[in-house]
This record gives sequence, C-alpha cells and structure tokens, in this order.
Amino acid sequence: MTKMWQEMGNGITLFQIGRCDKHNILVSGEAHSMTTVKYLIKIIAKSSFSRIIINYNFQLTMIINMLYITIKYNFNVFDGFKKTVFAVVFFLFCLTPHSYANDLRIENVVIDSTDSEQKVADIVFDLSWENSWRNMTNWDAAWIFVKYSTDAGLTWSHATLKTSGTNPSGFDSGDGTKTDIIVSSDKKGCFVQRSFVGSGKVAISELRLLWDWGTDGLKAQDSVRIKVFGVEMVYIPEKSFYIGDGNNTTESQYAFHAGATNAAVQITNALVGNIRVDAGASDDAQITGSGIGIDGDGGVDTNNDGNIDNANFPVGYEAFYAMKYEITEGQWVDFFNTLNQNQRDVRDITSSSGKNSDAVVDRNTVGWGGLGDASTQRTDRACGYLSWMDLCAYADWAALRPLTELEFEKAARGSNTPNLNEYAWGSDSVVAARAISGSEDGTETISTSGANCCYDNVAFSGGDGGNGPVRAGIFATEISTREDAGAGYYGVMELSGNLSERCVTLGNSAGRKFAGSNGDGALNLQSGFEGNATNSDWPGYVESQGVVGAAGSGLKGGNWQDTDVAGLQLSYRGKASQNDDSRQSGFGGRCARTAQ
Repeated sequence: MTKMWQEMGNGITLFQIGRCDKHNILVSGEAHSMTTVKYLIKIIAKSSFSRIIINYNFQLTMIINMLYITIKYNFNVFDGFKKTVFAVVFFLFCLTPHSYANDLRIENVVIDSTDSEQKVADIVFDLSWENSWRNMTNWDAAWIFVKYSTDAGLTWSHATLKTSGTNPSGFDSGDGTKTDIIVSSDKKGCFVQRSFVGSGKVAISELRLLWDWGTDGLKAQDSVRIKVFGVEMVYIPEKSFYIGDGNNTTESQYAFHAGATNAAVQITNALVGNIRVDAGASDDAQITGSGIGIDGDGGVDTNNDGNIDNANFPVGYEAFYAMKYEITEGQWVDFFNTLNQNQRDVRDITSSSGKNSDAVVDRNTVGWGGLGDASTQRTDRACGYLSWMDLCAYADWAALRPLTELEFEKAARGSNTPNLNEYAWGSDSVVAARAISGSEDGTETISTSGANCCYDNVAFSGGDGGNGPVRAGIFATEISTREDAGAGYYGVMELSGNLSERCVTLGNSAGRKFAGSNGDGALNLQSGFEGNATNSDWPGYVESQGVVGAAGSGLKGGNWQDTDVAGLQLSYRGKASQNDDSRQSGFGGRCARTAQ
C-alpha cells in the first residue's frame, strides 16, 4: 500500500492505494465527509481508463464520526494503462489557498493526472486576484511557483516546470479570464497575465501547469505534498528613463547627476558617462569622483573609461517585472514555514536581532515560538524587520532577485521627465495617513482626507492603532488617481513611505558587481549557514556561506518613521549605499525578475 495525503478544505484525508492484480487497483481510506468521497471519485473518473466500475460501501462509525470507504476499480487493459495506474499510486492532492495583497488566491490545488513514463504531472488550481490590468503600456501578472515535500512536510523543495515559453504544450490557462502562461527559461515558475487589454478581477478555474518531477529526482512510488504560491508582479517595459531629479540648479540630496552639474541623467540604449553623485553619504570615491557610465542595454562602465565592465547589471532600461507590493507578513510567513528548523532559526525576524518578541511590535504581528510554524495576524500588512540577508533569502526561495536602485527609479518615474523633489507618484505633494477605518482584515481603508503615504511616525487612530506600516496597496481605489493611490508610473505601490526598501546600489564596487541572476528556489543547507541565499553575484555573498552581509546594498523610498519628507523623495540617495545588515521595523523590500 502507498499512502497519499490530501489536505482539503474540510479536513485531512488519508487514502491507501494498492494494486490487486495487473487489471485492478484497490482504493481504501478515511474521509471526513461525503464531499471528500465524491471528490476522490471525481478525480479518478477524469482518468483515461476505457471502462470504470465503481463499487463502494460506506460504514459510519459514530464514535469518531468518520466515513470509511472501500472503492474497487475494474479496468480493460490497453496500451498505456500501466503508467496511469502507477500515476495514481504516486501522487497526493493538496489544497492550500494563499491570500496576499488585493486578495490573490490560489485554491483547489490538485495533481490531476501523471505520466510515469514521461515523469510529469499536471498541477491544477484556481487562481484569482483583484485590481488587475493590461493596457497599451504595461500589465500586472501573478508569478506562480510550486514547492513539494517528500517527507510529510518537514522539508520543501522547488518544483521544476516542464517547458519554457508562452503557453507551452501541456499547460492550460483554464476557464475564465483569458490569460497567457509565460514559463521562465529556467523553468522555476511562470507568469500568468492578461492576454488582452482590460481591467478588474482576474478569475481563472482549473489553470494547468506541467510539473517535470523526473528532473527533480522523484520516483513514481514517492508520497508527495505540494504547495502552490503566487506573487503579484508588474511588468515594466523596455524604455528610456531618467535617474536623478535635478533641474541644473538643485536636486534631491545625493541624487544621480550628469558630470559636475545638477542635471538629471537620461538612460538610453547608448553609453552615458560621467554619472556622479555628491560626496557625503556612503558612496565610494569612484562615483563621487570621476563617476561611472551606464548603457541601457549594455551594462555598467564601472570606472568611466568608456568600456563596459559589467554587461549584466540590471540598469532598468530593459524590461523587468517588479513586485506590485512590498513583501507582506503573509508572504513572509508562507516562506518561513517551508524552511527546515535550522533555516528558521537563521531567518527568524522575531529573534533578539529583530523584533525580540512574538507580540505586536511597531504593528508587526509575526510570531514564532521556536518550534512549528510561524503565524501572522495581518497577512496583508507590509513586513518590517527584514535585513538584506532576509530579503535575499526570500528572493532566492521565490526564484526572484533583488531590485536595483536604478530599477526602483524606473518603476516609479517611468519615462517621464523628472520633477524636482518628486515622490514616487510624480509630484512633490504628500499627505500622511493618520486614521484607519474598519477592521484591519484586508478590507480597511485610510480615512485621512487626501492621504497617499505612510510616514511621519503617526500613531494611527482607528483600526489596530499604533505606529508602523500599513496594508499593501491601501491607498488605491477603483477611482483613485496615481497621486491619490501613491503609485508609481507603472502601477507599483508604496515606493515612497511605508517601509524603506532594500535595493542593490551603484554607490560602491560591491553593488556594481551584481549580475542580476535569479534565485533557484533553494537556500543554503550547509551547517552554520542554513537559510542563506546562494547566488554568488548578489551583494553580501561569501563562497560556501551564501549571502551573509549587506555590502553592496542600500535603502530607498523612506518609511513610516520618517518625519523629514526628504527621505521619501524618489531620487534621494542618502541611504542608497548604506551597508546596513540590521533588522529594523522600518526596513522591508520587494523583489524583481528580468523579463524574457
């Protein structure tokens, strides 16, 4: 007998499946309700068997109030039958809904069918999220990836999809909103995005991915659990853009500028040299002295000699995806709860190096008692206390990468000409949120008239009260303007205020070595360095140890604690190359992925 666990909305069901002879299999198990029984019958009935005879008996045991079932299947033998029987033996079905900002939901997850000869399996689920769009400029998307466990959920590994490309064979965008599936070249995940111009809610039933479990080293007899995760992303198109906000006379403090002037710099597909910043922050002598060069589709000239030294640095000109929101508490907890015990010890933001508490501190509600799973009371709230190493670990786990400070400015400003002292929404006007309306369950709103930013160290009235970050996307409504919503040009939210965001800097040589590699879904397992990101080009990487420091990173955008609005300004770089490896309540971030 082979055991298969199915985590369902109405409980956990154990099915045992075994071959009686070469023509028959026997399925027996425990079910909490008739719904579960019907569900099992429905799944197997979808198989390719030419004839199915179902005989079942139900015995109600009043003591434990469960249904015990025995189901016997008789099949006609035909070519290809054997692989289908083995497929049924191998796989479990796991329904694990996840809800993030704007109510992204992944529900009704099943492994619907498998092929033991090709060593692939269909993963089928329903997907929905609110406030989606596609226009002539850009669109949003859901980055979808899968984790699996072969040891009853003790450890989790990243699943490999079968084929890269747009709507590849074996993948199906399901019923509902018309979408495309773009599988990444490394097959670590896929973007699901609208096929046509439109806006509103995306709702898809029975979206189908093809998992290449043979490549992941599994066997047909393994018992497997799966979890499907989703992150809302925004597509930032290839386009020229500006860095810095100078008007030849003045600029935001430590902003990028051309030569010895206070002029903003346009990044195009040609090399632009003599890009500098003023001395006085944490930037090195190269960028405050002779400067650097940037070629939009060529890379970075790190010593300003007219030659490209790092062709792979993501300068922002070419297309990329950025997370629509800062990493939320719900996303952090879902990440954390797939780690092993040693990895959790390293990535514990409630430890003495971070919150130093499992209680609510600065509106952060994440708690972990040292064993078992972590929890959060506010899944949609932006997650503070993230160090650079934490952000990199999340990015690596999700098969994403850190965002660069150039991409940060591009995501906010778009291709627009800069405005002096502008915030992420393109104007120099900002209103602090001071009052929250409603229970903070993901439906709360800001009731302060005209508010579009979380800053000024406000003790909120209403809601949960307290000082700290707010729900991701809280300022956006169906009728809000870009400025009202506090949104970047392309629809990325909270780039000014809420949490200071950790980015890769151009302000020192460690940052300028970044080559833009994406995470592979796996963190370091080496003793003493568990839970660290493993990309060798990422700032802070040490061979064999992973990302253990913050040199080459910095902070952009300001946060809820800032009482000086200068820190919120888009081109302000006072902390853009600050080597800060601490966990602070005002520090968070978001991730990116290069578009293909």
